Amino acid sequence: MRFLKYIVPAAVFVVGLVFTTTVSFGKVEYSKKEKKACTFCHVKMGSKDLNAAGKYYGTKKSFEGYTEKK
Repeated sequence: MRFLKYIVPAAVFVVGLVFTTTVSFGKVEYSKKEKKACTFCHVKMGSKDLNAAGKYYGTKKSFEGYTEKK
């Protein structure tokens, strides 16, 4: 029963970690290179869905020539 003293808090920590982390589909290098937030290219944070800027960047690998539509 002594091991439960360590197992229960560890299990709670792992479950909490799983539920509070998000999956990342973009690459940090893109964000650093372009100095843009993830949501500049993605519909919402943590989503694979791209908006117009993301689709443009996907084909050109640069924002050069991209004009943001409002």
